[in-house]
Amino acid sequence: MDELLGRRVPWSSEAEQAVLGSCLIDPSCLSEVFTRLRGSDFYLEQNRDIFDTIFHMFTFGMAVDPVTVLDQMKVQGVFRPDSTPQYLRELMRLTPTAANVGKYANIVRDQALLRNVIQACEETIQQASEGGGEAGEVLDLAEKKIYALRQDRIIGGLIPASQVVQAVYTNLSELAASGSPLPGLTTGFRDLDRRIQGLNKGDFVLIAARPGMGKTSIGLNIALNAAKATGKTVAIFSLEMSREQLVTRFLSSEGMVPLGNLLTGNLTEDEWKRAARAASVISSTEIWLNDNPTLTVAEMNAQCRRLKNLGLVMIDYLQLMQGSGSSNSYASETRTQVVSDISRMMKIMAKELNVPVLCLSQLSRANEQRQDKRPMLSDLRESGSIEQDADIVLGLYRDGYYNQESENPNLTEVIVLKNRHGETGRDYLAWLGEYTSFRDSDQRHAE
Repeated sequence: MDELLGRRVPWSSEAEQAVLGSCLIDPSCLSEVFTRLRGSDFYLEQNRDIFDTIFHMFTFGMAVDPVTVLDQMKVQGVFRPDSTPQYLRELMRLTPTAANVGKYANIVRDQALLRNVIQACEETIQQASEGGGEAGEVLDLAEKKIYALRQDRIIGGLIPASQVVQAVYTNLSELAASGSPLPGLTTGFRDLDRRIQGLNKGDFVLIAARPGMGKTSIGLNIALNAAKATGKTVAIFSLEMSREQLVTRFLSSEGMVPLGNLLTGNLTEDEWKRAARAASVISSTEIWLNDNPTLTVAEMNAQCRRLKNLGLVMIDYLQLMQGSGSSNSYASETRTQVVSDISRMMKIMAKELNVPVLCLSQLSRANEQRQDKRPMLSDLRESGSIEQDADIVLGLYRDGYYNQESENPNLTEVIVLKNRHGETGRDYLAWLGEYTSFRDSDQRHAE
């Protein structure tokens, strides 16, 4: 229809045929092809059918050659007696070598991306023309669609499992190639990483504690560790502290310079050198800061979509956030309902951005009434659905905060209260209060 209306649909017959021909004459290139393409990237249905058949065979460890592919297409019900055999022979004739299959695959992917951009724009035009929502909602939808394309994902609609399998296979290939023992971003803390498998894409991770336990400090430690280890962009939204205060804490933690000295400027010569080295390290990272205390989840989401190579979002802290742009939109609701809505929006944001969202949260005073003041998951209940929305909930407890006679006042327990990726339990960190920083502790917990 598009071509009948005089508009050329972006696609390359030569590139699609060259990719398929390469797969048929040299199966050793299949791994490279499957990390770049999926069936939906092919414009012609016949090409999609052949690609999906080869992918199915590869997944099940079957030999791939023209004869076996032809036979498997019959099994899959996509064989056309009048054209398929001749078309496969033509594909091999047109592709003398598979040496350039990577370049062919890139052309096919680029053309598919252009088609998807056209589709996203047409859907946006249709919604705007039909008056389906306010201008801000239409703009937000357009941003989501374009961001999803940039991240090689699809927003909305049913997707065949076969297409998801290809995406999972691509992710597995990338993990294998990276050689990293963790599927997610590192927190920088050895035992915690081992227990929660790092910070994974799409996860809503909550760090909850009473005031004074070091929520902000451990959040900033994790953000800086992830930024240094991966080179990815880390977005930090602080609703409590200014950007200057955040960077001062970074300098203290990274340079091991007492925070009090940085606040007064009373530094020794050695501390000046350590602060300078820390400043250089922090400047080399892609950490972006926003200290606007009135930001909503939607505004954070929109700002994050514009960041390239986003790896992690950190928010300090949940109870200070606004649920919507309107100051009185929740006038008839309790704060508990508002915070519940916010937690749900943050889980949705994590899925849309396809990055972990690390959020800090205050605990209720319930633990203060107990003899054992370690945080429990039930201490979050006054905030509604937080414990349901969060994939991982971490509670902080330091005995030295409550007990002045504690044998090890700086030993901090990181209690994994909820973990969708594995077991719960506790790990230990050393609290360096002078530098507002945590470090791995040699102590282990006997499970």
